[in-house]
Amino acid sequence: MICKTVEKHMASLAPLDETITLDDLNRDPFPIYRRLRADSPVLRVKATGRTLLTKAVDTKYVKDHPEIFSSDDPHTPMTRAFQAHTLMRKDGDAHMRERMAMAPAFAPKVIMNEWVPAYRKIAEDYVARLPRGEVVDLFPMLAGPYAARGLAVLLGLDEATDEQMQRWSQNLIDGAGNFGQREELFAVSDKANAEMNVLFDSLQPRHRAAPNNSALAVMLNAEDPIEQSQIYANIKIAIGGGINEPRDALLTILCGLLTNPDQLAEVKKNEDWEKAFEEGIRWVAPISVSARRAIEDTEIRGFLIKKGDSVMTIQASANRDEDIYDNGENYDVYRTVNQHQSFGNGPHFCQGTHVARRAVGQVMLPILFERFPNMSIPNLDNVLWRGFGFRGPVQMPVLLQ
Repeated sequence: MICKTVEKHMASLAPLDETITLDDLNRDPFPIYRRLRADSPVLRVKATGRTLLTKAVDTKYVKDHPEIFSSDDPHTPMTRAFQAHTLMRKDGDAHMRERMAMAPAFAPKVIMNEWVPAYRKIAEDYVARLPRGEVVDLFPMLAGPYAARGLAVLLGLDEATDEQMQRWSQNLIDGAGNFGQREELFAVSDKANAEMNVLFDSLQPRHRAAPNNSALAVMLNAEDPIEQSQIYANIKIAIGGGINEPRDALLTILCGLLTNPDQLAEVKKNEDWEKAFEEGIRWVAPISVSARRAIEDTEIRGFLIKKGDSVMTIQASANRDEDIYDNGENYDVYRTVNQHQSFGNGPHFCQGTHVARRAVGQVMLPILFERFPNMSIPNLDNVLWRGFGFRGPVQMPVLLQ
């Protein structure tokens, strides 16, 4: 048994690393994760203020046992960033009540009958405006706006512009990942919260007068609605994670396919776009880390995790664990095992999973390759990856042909 509850402080704390920096993790965490999986799979990292867990069995165990590892982490920057105690930081009935408040918007029939057609129209429109024969950075020109517009429709925020949705998302992400507690980052997220609150207030009359399946409308019109502050917090959580996940997944998958032409040819031939999607989010998890708080003394791999201490599950590392994956550092659509943890597991399994799969795997990828079947990346050195908590290409110039 890897993890167990302990009654006495028999075990010692995990080693403390004072050399790994947040900048290191932001630039390229994978060499660090590879080293930690081999040498120090349980490691306290001073820069994060948490114990990092890099092996798949440990990250899964923590997520699957909320009775030992609570999502209610008072040390996370998320509460300040979102100006609320969000459902992401709640357990049990409190978490389920808020999660279920949005559930009607993510029902399978609603996804297939409303959101997939909406995403398809957006994809066709946004791909059609891309120029043929030119090198275009797909981050600002396609991936970001596409994810923003689709999410705005799903959430019931049609009046928000693509620019606003993307800026708010990044502001919230920067605040939630502000483990260094930099006040200037929180000032930016505070401003974004104020802007979103104004918009949400203005949209209430429309959604109350004409109930619909958007997330904001279903929460406002519920028979037993949750508090308005939590309705707003739920929408903000969706903005924070619902743009970067499909955006970064799309660019990651494109990078994987365009740098592996044999796989791309096979994917086109078999229309294996959803397999390409699953491998992309395994290869580079868009949401790379999660935090949990120990609510009792426990052990992981013989090291003491004291009650109240925070652990950080690194699903980006778990997705490349040598115990599970052969050549996990490589993008391989047709690998025989793909038990990735990119959507999480346990009670906090990502609610937007099925929307993201369809928006990217079923809709955007085939539309994009139909219009530009011979796309290429002219210079891989110009593809710029960034992110520790959330990761993906932030610059990806592609020749569209």
